[in-house]
Amino acid sequence: MIVIVTGGSRGIGRSVVERLHADGLGVVFTHSGSDEEAAQIEERLGSRVRGVRLDVTAEDAPSRLFDLAESLGEVSGLVNNAGVTGRLGPFTALEDDDLRRLVEVNLVAPLRLCREAARRWARLSGRSIVTVSSVAARTGSPGEYVAYAATKAAVETMTTGLAKELAPGVRVNAVSPGTIDTTIHARAGEPDRAWRVAERVPLGRPGKPEEIAEAVAWLLSDKASYVTGAVLEVSGGL
Repeated sequence: MIVIVTGGSRGIGRSVVERLHADGLGVVFTHSGSDEEAAQIEERLGSRVRGVRLDVTAEDAPSRLFDLAESLGEVSGLVNNAGVTGRLGPFTALEDDDLRRLVEVNLVAPLRLCREAARRWARLSGRSIVTVSSVAARTGSPGEYVAYAATKAAVETMTTGLAKELAPGVRVNAVSPGTIDTTIHARAGEPDRAWRVAERVPLGRPGKPEEIAEAVAWLLSDKASYVTGAVLEVSGGL
């Protein structure tokens, strides 16, 4: 079986790719980084893992991605992980281009990929979609990531609706991470943000990408066969 993972070359996505590979699944992952980085992941994990440079917002991205995955085997799962936060800071500082990019990457791309999956899996069963959301969907992330938080709230609504519409053949769930110690904070402008926020986390630390990957892998697996429409928080109690 093959699982598609978007944004699979670093952070949570990379951990998801590694975890699914450990479960014996084939994985096709997208990336926006260097081809060399993706090649290193492929070489380390072996022939059942394939990386492809792909802008998930491109018009032909869903069809290209599913065609590639289906050329390697039967596709059983989709993980919508690729996402952007924009620059850390007040909502008023965001430009229109920033807002459009946030919505295109974090909401429109997952919707289009889910639509592609739904069309291809219309007469199949045992399929699963997992979207990576964020605890920001609940907190709103004022002063930092309000627009990002809004897109994550939208994908949770998408999860609820699609779980009901695509049942029983396709289970649709989401994982909602809290503050995870990855490079996403540096790209937003504050490398140490995860540890700053950890002061408010009841468990006293930021999460690890591997801990999110465990939740994703469980939701994809038959062990979660009676779970659909769920948003699983992995937030340390935040």
